[in-house]
Amino acid sequence: MLELIKGTKIDFLGKKKFAFIFSGLISIIGIIAIVQIFNGRANLGIDFAGGTSIQLKFEKPVDIHSVRKALDESNIRDFDLQDFPASNKILIRVKKSEQQLGQVSDTITGVISQKLPDNKYVIDSTTSIGPKVGGKLRADAGKAVLLATLGILVYIAIRFKFDFAIGATVATFHDVLAVLAVFYLMGREINLILVTALLTIAGYSLTDTVVVFDRIRENLRLRIKEPVEAVMNTSINEVLSRTIITSLTVLLTSLALFFFGGEVIHDFALAMILGVVVGTYSSIFVANPIVLLWRGKKAFAKK
Repeated sequence: MLELIKGTKIDFLGKKKFAFIFSGLISIIGIIAIVQIFNGRANLGIDFAGGTSIQLKFEKPVDIHSVRKALDESNIRDFDLQDFPASNKILIRVKKSEQQLGQVSDTITGVISQKLPDNKYVIDSTTSIGPKVGGKLRADAGKAVLLATLGILVYIAIRFKFDFAIGATVATFHDVLAVLAVFYLMGREINLILVTALLTIAGYSLTDTVVVFDRIRENLRLRIKEPVEAVMNTSINEVLSRTIITSLTVLLTSLALFFFGGEVIHDFALAMILGVVVGTYSSIFVANPIVLLWRGKKAFAKK
């Protein structure tokens, strides 16, 4: 593979204290975000909070501000708007209790017909989710992320050693918490699209971490007499070019989705951008120091 960087001798593990401080802070914010999500206090999408989503297709271009003003004047609260100018579509999402779900769609269409009579429309789609279903989806999403991470633990333990499994699992949890923390601080919507992105990020992070681990394991077999920390640093430097190229490839793809993919996958692309950056960082500055601290500086036995 093309080597963008050759012969580096960076002491990555020597910076583990600063990395742990940074990672600790971002992980704490991520844990707070998880608590808020399960308590229903974050900016939850209708997938998790319950509500109605209705998409309207207009004959002529429609101003999203006019739609927002019409809904505000009709005392419709707690709604989000998303426009698709290329196709003259507006997506309206309203978070409502289960008793109100049946009335929301009719209320919205009635308001739009009254306030914007010169721009006819058709209903593209309507989706309603009750709060009980949303709560179950929220719990199932948490289980999916947890089971995926536990699967990583088992895979790495079999593929390498338990020491490496601990490092990979902590790094994966770190990446999920970091992306959640940023979305929570930005006030972005937490929905099933984000959960899909988090599972994708977990897979990417694992792949990047395994490449580094594989080189470390190979060098530990060949350099038994050298200090473990020195061998790990050398191994990270040897695959640094590969790590950067892989990350840049995924990052460029995610940036293209973010800027040109449309509003529907905007949050997914943003999560992937954050995930690639954080995943690359954690595969170097989180996973490896955890392995070193868990195992200690004793030589690894041949396997």
